[in-house]
Amino acid sequence: MTTDARRPMHPTKAEREAAYGREIPHVLAKRLDVVFVGINPGLWSGATGHHFAKPGNRFWKALHRSGFTDRQLDPSEDALLLTYGLGVTNLVARTTARADELTEEEIRAGGRSLGERLASVAPRVVAVVGLGAFRIAFERPKAEVGPSDVEIGGARSWVLPNPSGLNAHYQVDDLARVFAEMRLELGLRDRRTDALSG
Repeated sequence: MTTDARRPMHPTKAEREAAYGREIPHVLAKRLDVVFVGINPGLWSGATGHHFAKPGNRFWKALHRSGFTDRQLDPSEDALLLTYGLGVTNLVARTTARADELTEEEIRAGGRSLGERLASVAPRVVAVVGLGAFRIAFERPKAEVGPSDVEIGGARSWVLPNPSGLNAHYQVDDLARVFAEMRLELGLRDRRTDALSG
């Protein structure tokens, strides 16, 4: 299955390797409730043009199980986030196989450019999914998962765990719990309940 003629949702190894260094589109609009910020696109995302696209990444499951969406979206549907008042972008634009291929300077520069990018769209909250990257990007070595004192583009920030399947410290239920804590703190409704009642 493909979302367009150029980028298959199940790219071959060669297509993934060819995606090194590629950038993918931001999913942004003005005055969103939450903009989720990945560290940088992986090769699956680079090859497909969609965020959190690698099988095994738990972002879409956590987003639904925490009540942000009424169903689990497929990565190919990332543009639908806007209809939920949500957006997604990355700290660093370039695609790599692993986030540890990025330099600390790239991550810090990504933090600066993120603030500039989001200032014009004015989200309520910027949620960085990746504690280690947040600590580097915003020079907060003691930051923890949860609300942060850092302003990003004039918005308050929140730190969430990295949903990558490589993050063994958090299983899907753990991710859903911390995502839901943020949703509740923001006073956003549980869209799973909407789906059941509708």
